[in-house]
Amino acid sequence: MTEAPCDKSVTVMSAARMRETLLALAAALHEAGKGRDAGVLVGIQRRGVLLAEELSRISAEEHGVDLPVGSLDITLYRDDWTSGALKPKIGRTSIPFDVEGKTLTLVDDVLYTGRTVRAALEALTDFGRPGRVELLVLVDRGHRELPIRPDYVGLSLTTDKHDRVDVLVASLDGEDGVRLTSDRLRQTG
Repeated sequence: MTEAPCDKSVTVMSAARMRETLLALAAALHEAGKGRDAGVLVGIQRRGVLLAEELSRISAEEHGVDLPVGSLDITLYRDDWTSGALKPKIGRTSIPFDVEGKTLTLVDDVLYTGRTVRAALEALTDFGRPGRVELLVLVDRGHRELPIRPDYVGLSLTTDKHDRVDVLVASLDGEDGVRLTSDRLRQTG
């Protein structure tokens, strides 16, 4: 038997666990919001928006709290979009509420270097000045390049820089879950 490195994926969060995690995150948002305005959710395109919509739905059903949802495309705020390697595809931004003075929770699927969040914070300044900005991520995989820390985390995952973490959402991918792809995973045979 030899052990050889290979590019292999493993499920690190099943659909059922993802549902439980979103329920727990919605409960944490509810607890944090007691005694202040309920706030608003702004999902970072693309999967962050879908997660924000699901958190809003759960908040309404489980806690009777309406959390309006906006979507934010950060393409033109990225610090690498002019490098030539990227061909920017502009997504939709829709902030259908006034952010001025509100508690705003940015929602993203995976937190990695922090550069996406930095771009989102810059993009938000075009819409006003929230009273407070929080960050909610489904997965925090570490390797920050900027001093950014999430307020709410569904799963903290230890990864190598070359690993890939994919959040799957049924409406886009046909299933819910989180997969880790890494050449550290070994296959025997």
